[in-house]
Amino acid sequence: MQRISEHISYIESVHSDTATRRGITNMPNEYQLENMRLVSEMIFEKCRKHFNEPIYINSFFRDTTLNHAIGGSSTSEHCSGSAMDIRFGYNSERKNKELFDYIKDNLEWNQLIWEFGEDNPRWVHVSYIREGNRKQILRAKRIDGKVRYNKYI
Repeated sequence: MQRISEHISYIESVHSDTATRRGITNMPNEYQLENMRLVSEMIFEKCRKHFNEPIYINSFFRDTTLNHAIGGSSTSEHCSGSAMDIRFGYNSERKNKELFDYIKDNLEWNQLIWEFGEDNPRWVHVSYIREGNRKQILRAKRIDGKVRYNKYI
């Protein structure tokens, strides 16, 4: 099948264990594919080139059925193909904080979320849109069993 970008295959961009278990197709339309290519080029590939090592995708495209099934936000940019959750490999000597800081300090982005973890995020959520990137930074924490998003300080 096609590639989304140099280092991202179509298969990994739509893969979801939940979708597989529940029989959810999770296929983007052409508009969503264009958004996926854009965030891949403007964020993922720039990070990959800068760090010169593999970066892994926890979650990329989610159709609305899949997003609902995992309890995602009804306004999730994953549904438009404009957001991805990324991290370094578990055997990497790099910390996900480096990825977060590089994006924050060097790239254009719409939303950047430090996903859990105190000194190092478990993964980094990042989105990019065609126009009007707002550079919103949040931090996700689990409080009393619920995910809460607060301003990143």
